[in-house]
Amino acid sequence: MSDSEDDDVPRLSAETMAALQDFYKEQAAEEEKLQQAKEGKVDMESVTLKEDWQLSQFWYDDKTATVLAKEALSLAGENGRIACISSPTAYKKLRQLKPNSCVAKCMEYDERFRIYGDDFVFYDYNAPTNFPVEWQNSFDVVIADPPFLNEDCLSKTAVTVRFLTKDKVILCTGAVMEDLAKRLLKVEKCSFLPKHANQLQNEFRCYINYKSENLNKS
Repeated sequence: MSDSEDDDVPRLSAETMAALQDFYKEQAAEEEKLQQAKEGKVDMESVTLKEDWQLSQFWYDDKTATVLAKEALSLAGENGRIACISSPTAYKKLRQLKPNSCVAKCMEYDERFRIYGDDFVFYDYNAPTNFPVEWQNSFDVVIADPPFLNEDCLSKTAVTVRFLTKDKVILCTGAVMEDLAKRLLKVEKCSFLPKHANQLQNEFRCYINYKSENLNKS
């Protein structure tokens, strides 16, 4: 290769190289800890899963997750069943707060959440009713947060919600989806404003199909 050709090869600065190496080390450490959690070698509650933006993941802040979990628990009761569809941060908070007699399921496309064992259910909104038949209308509360703000995703997620829920629905999605959400799930916007840890830019709202004092405080 000539000197001129060699000069055309892009080079990273020492600082960039160091930052890249640190990133790979951190990523490897996270993957190792995740594997250890799957094998039961470390407490799964110690594992922090970062958002995968390619999967349109935006985690709730702690206050939002707590409000949603407490609302679901107040509706389901200590022996109830709660489904969290594409809402893993609400599920994680439920796991911390619920009694052992209450069932909560984390229905997720992201298989990293297999660390939650039998509570994890692989979920692809393109197969909206791919669940055991006995789960139909068996959940006291369904919390849903469709990953994408488009008609196809919400429509298919709504099929899942209607399949699973006995009656109570908590839907968190963009304000632009309000009209469609009302038509599909008979939900109404409440005053509670869900927040995300990394400041999602889209206007985000919470919708429910029942009366709630906690989610409609002025």
